[in-house]
Amino acid sequence: MASPPPQAAPPPAQPGRKLEQFWRRVTEGLELNQLWSQFAKDARSSYRLYSRDLHVTPPAEAVPQNAFWQKTKQLFWAILEKLSPARRVLLLFALIMLFFPAGGFTYTDKAGDVHVAELDLHVYGGLLLFLLLMLEVADRVVMKRDLEIAREIQVWLLPGAPPQVPGIQIDYLTRPANTVAGDYYDIFPRPGATPTDDRLLIAVADVAGKSIPAAMLMATFQASLKTLSTTRSPFPELVSAMNLYACTNSNGGLRFTTAFLAEFDPVTRTLNYINAGHNMPMFRRASGAIQRLDAGGLPLGIQAEATYQSGTVTFETGDWLVIFTDGLVEAVNTRDEEYGEVRLLNLLEGGATATPTELLRRMMADLDAFVGNTPQHDDVTCLLIKAV
Repeated sequence: MASPPPQAAPPPAQPGRKLEQFWRRVTEGLELNQLWSQFAKDARSSYRLYSRDLHVTPPAEAVPQNAFWQKTKQLFWAILEKLSPARRVLLLFALIMLFFPAGGFTYTDKAGDVHVAELDLHVYGGLLLFLLLMLEVADRVVMKRDLEIAREIQVWLLPGAPPQVPGIQIDYLTRPANTVAGDYYDIFPRPGATPTDDRLLIAVADVAGKSIPAAMLMATFQASLKTLSTTRSPFPELVSAMNLYACTNSNGGLRFTTAFLAEFDPVTRTLNYINAGHNMPMFRRASGAIQRLDAGGLPLGIQAEATYQSGTVTFETGDWLVIFTDGLVEAVNTRDEEYGEVRLLNLLEGGATATPTELLRRMMADLDAFVGNTPQHDDVTCLLIKAV
């Protein structure tokens, strides 16, 4: 049996092809306009971080140049203080080397010959900056890995697919401003006053603060709500118990939680609710009339003795309930304009015949078109219910 002919070796990659592959690996296939958009978003986010430490209020007679240098000095310290003391020293040495003028010195050897030794510290300054960059990147990678783990845990705490409830359609969505969020939403069964009187508990909450601290409090809020909801206590007592628990974890009221909690009866389609300092949900009747659900009281965790008033609405076919956190209506664009409730109401009016899934998709598309690449400072959460 004849052996197969040897296969020809693949032609060597052309230099242009290698450069293209290298560029695609660096950019992950993004176009130039996408790269610029990402850079602009990162730059705005970084400026917002450092500008928090700028508090320059020069007197009226101050020279503009003095105000400029004062801001520059404060910005320098704002950047420097984000580093550890050892890395601050490393950065200072690198800057000194970069700005140190190149020069040299002469010396005479034993034979009487004169030699000139050039001294250029720019290269060493650049190497120190590169070393500092590597140290910061290493910290970022470790932190990102921990945040991704925290995000996975948080996703486990939030509900998956919306529950199937006769007579209503439900959908929800959350978008964290950072890797992890302080917003919480959930829908789950709760035992009623009697075994045949089971209800559906609906919760949307927003913990004061951002990122990891808010996410940790969100987890404790979820755990306490699930635990307390197993009792057959009346709904107002459940909210009062949640407030007492929140007060023990609120750092004297600084870490409070705004929440909209409701109990839905699938048989009568009646919704009993308490708004604990949260954005007022929009209840749209099939006729187009809008009712804001505002009965309630203070945010949870501020005052242990706080009392809460409950409200009631009954769903009819075609009615909508829109529950959201302030990250939605307070999202800003490049001109620092807020998205606002008017745009949300217009979307609700125009999408009254849609399903919650379709309307939620339109809302997020409209929000994305409004904010563009502007970094957002708060989580976005929205829960929609429609009676059918």
